[in-house]
Amino acid sequence: MIKVSVIGAGTMGAGIAQIAATNGHKVCLYDSFDGAIETAETKLKKILDRLVEKERITQQDNEAILGRIIFTKDIKDVSGSGLVIEAIIENLEIKQKVFTEIESLVDEDCIIASNTSSLSIASIANALKKAERVVGIHFFNPAPLMPLVEIIPAVQTSESTLTKAKAIIDSWKKITVIAKDTPGFIVNRVARPFYGEALRIYEEGVADFATIDWAMREIGGFRMGPFQLMDYIGNDINYTVTETVFTAFYFDSRYKPSFTQQRMMEAGYLGRKSGRGYYNYLADTPKAIEDRELGKIILWRVLVMLINEAADALFLNIANKEDIDLAMTKGVNYPKGLLAWADEIGVENVLNQLKNLQTEYGEDRYRPSPLLKRMVRENKTFY
Repeated sequence: MIKVSVIGAGTMGAGIAQIAATNGHKVCLYDSFDGAIETAETKLKKILDRLVEKERITQQDNEAILGRIIFTKDIKDVSGSGLVIEAIIENLEIKQKVFTEIESLVDEDCIIASNTSSLSIASIANALKKAERVVGIHFFNPAPLMPLVEIIPAVQTSESTLTKAKAIIDSWKKITVIAKDTPGFIVNRVARPFYGEALRIYEEGVADFATIDWAMREIGGFRMGPFQLMDYIGNDINYTVTETVFTAFYFDSRYKPSFTQQRMMEAGYLGRKSGRGYYNYLADTPKAIEDRELGKIILWRVLVMLINEAADALFLNIANKEDIDLAMTKGVNYPKGLLAWADEIGVENVLNQLKNLQTEYGEDRYRPSPLLKRMVRENKTFY
């Protein structure tokens, strides 16, 4: 069994290390920041102790998992690895520097992967002498619990690197999907309207945060409403991802960030972690207006935008239809795959609603995917 190294001992890095060690690999968890490794070790011990208490693992398993992990501040300890996964700050220059250093320490057949959620894998790979060994392996937070992993080959990635990387992650009992190296990959791209259109509905005064969240949960079947979820993720993180995708898509209006969210971030209203976001967590939760007709209008508007984004991802070969639907149900817990949902409510109904929105607002933001137009013309469904 290969040795796995993880660069970055934050929540994501420590989670990936836990998964690898649980699946029998010797693991090297590295971080250079003061206190990061010690914090990661303390937190991981607590997590494993809790799993023992809940009888998910035995005390023997606990000791075995911890016994397989080396917690280190010396990057040279990654030598001998068959797979290295980087999970550090979303900064291309820093990632390239780290990748160059890793390449000098590992064998030629070692796969070097990035857990980036928004940066180009091709750009990261470009820093290496042997770029074909690089691949994106994008986990979702919390990594030990979330089943989905996006595997992203760069244009330089060799077929054998992709095959080996996928086989390793599959062996960790994760659900893998293959995504093209484009901004946001599958999930972070397709999910943008869940936040963006909900924010737009609020800004227009159609409904407040609590009512929009109620509509998406109670009528749409989503586990969390968009404002709940943004508060859970953190407005700083969610806004940055939106801004990154917007910039990467050459300022396409479909991904335009919201001034409302920007002001929340600037005010320090980051969500649960700061005690206040769209909701004040130190006060009573505001009551939603439980109007089912209004709720259906809200759901329908957000849903057609999500379906349009999923259809466009398929149209542009970002992934196949099965992987797009799997990514959204397993990566962000959507109640149904968006393309299957489109078939259920009618592709023509989706197209007509988008056309109505585009006519109403006169904005490119609402332009229907050419694939939806083609499917209606040819009387086709996704499945």
